[in-house]
Order: sequence, then structure tokens, then C-alpha cells
Amino acid sequence: MRTPNLADRLSMANAAKKAQLERAKHMAEDPERAQRLKARDEIGAARNRRITEREATRRAAREQEAAELAARQAAEAAAREAERKAREEAQARRLAEQTAREAAEAAEREAMLAARRAGRKKKKRTGR
Repeated sequence: MRTPNLADRLSMANAAKKAQLERAKHMAEDPERAQRLKARDEIGAARNRRITEREATRRAAREQEAAELAARQAAEAAAREAERKAREEAQARRLAEQTAREAAEAAEREAMLAARRAGRKKKKRTGR
């Protein structure tokens, strides 16, 4: 068997290149390959749509939770404010009642002292 010389090796390399180009052209023009690529693209697009829908659902759920939390906090703040006002009103009522009692007691003491003074003046007049 003889060893291939440079010309033989070059012609074999050119033949291999031509065969490879023919296979590539055949694969590129294959209608089944085009269908597979189209199907792959459709699968990728469907996957991207599902991912987008899941993200939108998660975002909506987070926004809903945030809105519920804000509403709950607002309701709690309103309840605390109402409770504070009720306590202040109750305290003001107690203070008013205590002031009224103290005023009534002071008036009663004044009346008793006035009665005693009047009684003393009467005793002094009658000479006892």
C-alpha cells in the first residue's frame, strides 16, 4: 500500500468538506427539521407564557396580601383610636363627677357653717 502524498491528502480533504457541506445543506433544507425547530420554539414560547402568568399571579397575591395587611392595620389603628377616645371620655366623665361631688360637698359644708354661724348669732342675740 502506498502512502498518500500531498495531492491525495488535499483532494481527500476537499471531498470531505464537500460531503460535509452537502450533509449540512440537506439538514438545513429538511422539512422535518423545520417542524422540529418550530415545535421547539412553540414549546419555549408556551413555557415563557406560563412563567409570566405565574409571576403575575404571585405579584397579584403579594399585592392582595399587602392591601389586606394595610386594611387590617388601618382597622387596628382606628380601633385603638376609638378605644383611646372612649378612655379619655370616661376619664373626663369621672373627673366631672368627682368635681361635682367635691362642689356639692363644699356647698354642704358651707351651708352647715352658715347654719352654725346663724345659730351663734341667734344665741348671742337672745343672750344665752
